[in-house]
Formats: sequence, structure tokens, C-alpha cells
Amino acid sequence: MMSLVKELEEPFSPSPSLRWLQSIIGGEQRRATPSFPPPPPTSMANKGPSFGLSRDVQAKIEKKYDDELEERLVEWVVLQCGADVGRPERGRLGFQVWLKNGIILGKLINSLCASKPVKIPDTPPSMVFKQMEQIAQFLKAAEDYGVVKTDIFQTVDLFEAKDMAAVQRTLMALGSLAVTKNDGQYRGDPSWFMKKAQENRRDFSDSQLKEGKNVIGLQMGSNQGASQAGMTGYGRPRQIIS
Repeated sequence: MMSLVKELEEPFSPSPSLRWLQSIIGGEQRRATPSFPPPPPTSMANKGPSFGLSRDVQAKIEKKYDDELEERLVEWVVLQCGADVGRPERGRLGFQVWLKNGIILGKLINSLCASKPVKIPDTPPSMVFKQMEQIAQFLKAAEDYGVVKTDIFQTVDLFEAKDMAAVQRTLMALGSLAVTKNDGQYRGDPSWFMKKAQENRRDFSDSQLKEGKNVIGLQMGSNQGASQAGMTGYGRPRQIIS
């Protein structure tokens, strides 16, 4: 009995034939396991080309981009923000790269409205979500400044160059609003943007309102100049003189 316990306590050492069989099985398993290369790094901004209907729609959107308007907007942004913002390459893609990280847009809205400035980092952001966050901050500040939602572009319109014409419309609406406010923050030629219509409120006294009730509006017709001269009485035939 004691000898059996000693045999169980001793460590198990496989025989040479068993070790040989284990090495063969292990080699077969290693050869059967395929090895794949690591996947390439992905970026949320990567997008493949469009085809079919999507390509036709994108082409129509790109045709709305105005090259002459681009020159005017660049001149205004440089005057408004300063020469340190530089100038983009001519064309739609150059304009998109110039504004893509949101730094210039933040400086633009801060130059017009300093009450709630957009936070601008010391170094331009290189991460995708940081750049998109910077654009989103500009859009929120532009809406607070007074630009209506229908004139504000979406973040992907600029970041992925989906609709650069919408970016131009937003900047035009921002410039028109700055010219209309005329608070001394606008820099540039006022003729570059159309001045928005303003409210012309009129206050009338109670006596003026009462007098207005006695006036017959032209929508109800007019009795001025009306006359029955020359008309015959009712029921009589018309006299025709030959």
C-alpha cells in the first residue's frame, strides 16, 4: 500500500514514444491554424467613392458651389480674423481643407460676438472627433448669434465635403446678419452682403385708432365720383334715338 502511494506522489514523466506523438500532434495544429495580417487602421472620415444615383446626386450638389462667392468669403474672413489665418488654395476642396478643423470658424464667430466666445485650442486639433467638435461649437455659436437653423450647414457637409455650397450659405447668412446689426464688429465692405429687412414698428394712440374705424378702406370699394345722372327710372325701356 505504501509503495502505491509513493508511485502516485512521484511526478508523471511521459515515455519517449508518447513525447514523439505529442510533438507530431502539436506541429499539425500549428500548421492548421491560419495566420492573417492585422487589419489596416481605419478612420471615421474615410469614405469610398459614390456610384450610381448617389454619384449623380453628389455631382448636382457640387455644381451649386460658387467659385466667385468663395473669393468674396475668403477676403471677408481674412479681414475679419486677421492675416494669420492664411489663404486657401482655389477651389472647393481647398476651401474645405482651410476650414476643416474649425479653428478659423471659431475665430470668425469670436470676432463678431465676444460675449460667448468659442474655446479655441492653442494647437490645431489633429484627432477627427476634436475637429468635428470644433465645427459643432461654431454652429451652436452662429445659431446663438441669430443665424436661423435653415441656413446652418451640417458638420459632415464641411468635414467630409458633402455640401460645400451649404457652408457658403451659412457664411453668407452670418455676414448679412453682421452687416444688419451694425454694432461695429463687422470688418469689410458692407456691399459684400445683403442687409436683412428690419422691423418697422408703429405705435398709434387710442384717438388715432378710433378715427381709423370711420375710414372706408379701398378694399371695400369707393363711392367717390358715383352718380345716377342720365340714368332712367326702373321699368322703363331704354330710349334709342336714331
